[in-house]
Amino acid sequence: MATLLFRLANVSEEEAWEVRRLFDQHGFDTYETHAGFWRLGVDAIWLRDASQLEAAREVLDRYQAERQARVQQEHADQLKHGQAPTLWHRLRQQPIQVLLVGLAVVAILALTLVPFLGLI
Repeated sequence: MATLLFRLANVSEEEAWEVRRLFDQHGFDTYETHAGFWRLGVDAIWLRDASQLEAAREVLDRYQAERQARVQQEHADQLKHGQAPTLWHRLRQQPIQVLLVGLAVVAILALTLVPFLGLI
């Protein structure tokens, strides 16, 4: 019976491609499913042979640890060189979008708090 190995929801295309390549390189018998038009299914990579599950999990865990370390290092390098995205950086590049998001937050807070402020 097939076993769910890796969910593809909220995963970048780069990471999904790396995981597919990783499983192919190690010779795991996998297949991929898509959620479909109505999003009722599961975007995932499945392992056909359950006897390979432990080895596949070990390979996947090692890959994810290496990827996490790599991404954290890239972020640290961006911070070191002053290239990391910040609120002020986004405000300079997209002032209208930041302003609209701020107004939306204020509107949601106002709609949420108005009933309680009327009780006082």
